[in-house]
Amino acid sequence: MADSGYFVVLSFLNVLRIYPHAGSFQDNGGTQNRGGYYLGFGASVLVGRELIRSIDKGGNMAAPLLAELLGGTPFLGFIAAVALATILAVVAGLTLSGASALSHDIYVNVIRRGQAGEQEQVRVARVATVAVGLAAILLGIFFKGQNVAFMVGLAFAVAASGNFPALLLSIIWRRLSTTGAAASIVAGAVLATLLIILSPTVWVDILKHQQAIFPLNNPAVVSMPVGFAVAFLGSLLFPDRQAEVKFEEQQLRTYLAVRAE
Repeated sequence: MADSGYFVVLSFLNVLRIYPHAGSFQDNGGTQNRGGYYLGFGASVLVGRELIRSIDKGGNMAAPLLAELLGGTPFLGFIAAVALATILAVVAGLTLSGASALSHDIYVNVIRRGQAGEQEQVRVARVATVAVGLAAILLGIFFKGQNVAFMVGLAFAVAASGNFPALLLSIIWRRLSTTGAAASIVAGAVLATLLIILSPTVWVDILKHQQAIFPLNNPAVVSMPVGFAVAFLGSLLFPDRQAEVKFEEQQLRTYLAVRAE
C-alpha cells in the first residue's frame, strides 16, 4: 500500500513537465502510470502551472494543491497525512537497507572477513545508520527544488548501471568471473554518478554553469553499456576457471532452487 501510494504521488509530480527534464517519466506499471497522468495533468489545468511553480519550482507541491482545490482543507490534511506516512515508511526502509549493506555486507564480510563479533556488528550498524541519514540529509539540501520523481529515476539509473550487468551476466554467461563482475559494478555505478554530476541536472541547475559537459539528463543509456563492456573485458582478461566449472550448479540453484541452502 505504501509503495503504491508513493509511486502515485511521484507520478503526479513528474507529469507536470515544468522542466524539460521532467518529461523523463519513469514507467513502473500501467494502472499507476495512467492515474499519475490524470492527476498530474489535472493539477496542471485546475491549479495552474504558474501557481505550482511559484510555490515549489520542482513541482513537488502539485498533489497537495490539487487536493486543497478539490476537497478543501480536510482533503488537503488527508493527502498530507498519507504523504507523511509514506515518506516515513520509505525513508525508514531505505535507511535500514543502506545501513545493513554498509555494516554487514561491506564491513563484516569484506573488511573483517566474517570475523566480527555481535557487539561490534551492532556498533558498526549504528554508526552506518547515522552516516546514511546524514548523507541523505545533505543530498536533500543539495538537490533542494528538484523534481522528486526525476531524482528517483537518477537513483534507478545508478543502481541499474552498477547491478544489472553483473546480475544478468551471472545468469546467462558461463565465463563471467569475479573480477569482471566486481569491475562492472564499480565502473557502472561510478560512471553513472559522474555523468549525473556533469549533466544539466547538476552542472547547470544546481552548480549554475552555463552549459553541461554531459548533455543527457539520465546517464543510464551510456553507463549501463559501459558496465556490460567492463564485465566482458574483466572476465576475459582475468578468467575464473572455478566459476566456469560451477556454472551448471549455479543454474540449477537459480532456476530450480536445487541444492539451495
